[in-house]
Amino acid sequence: MIIGLHHAQITIPKGAEEEAKHFYSTVLGLKEIEKPDSLKGRGGFWLQVNGIEVHVGTEDGFDRLTTKAHIAYQVDDVCYKKKRLTEQQHIVILDSVPIPHFERFEFRDPFGNRVEIIQAL
Repeated sequence: MIIGLHHAQITIPKGAEEEAKHFYSTVLGLKEIEKPDSLKGRGGFWLQVNGIEVHVGTEDGFDRLTTKAHIAYQVDDVCYKKKRLTEQQHIVILDSVPIPHFERFEFRDPFGNRVEIIQAL
């Protein structure tokens, strides 16, 4: 029986860890957590938001711009987050299909991963 979500993984190009840490920790405000010693040699890093982990792995040879796969971060003020991202990071907002009872927007992170920001209304 599935009882919850433990983590989600996204990937970045090999060697882009510092740029990704800045984006995810500073711009999006996610907390970096310690990665187990047994996995540190594989590259990447781990983040946490409200008890759920986001594993950022490294992977070359993959076109992230061709997939609908994404991670969605729930926020309490979608307008604030959208304004902050578009002003500070020059993020291009993607077209999103409206969903009843939610306000949301989507964009690509600096590595091509699709990201959704969503707020329940």
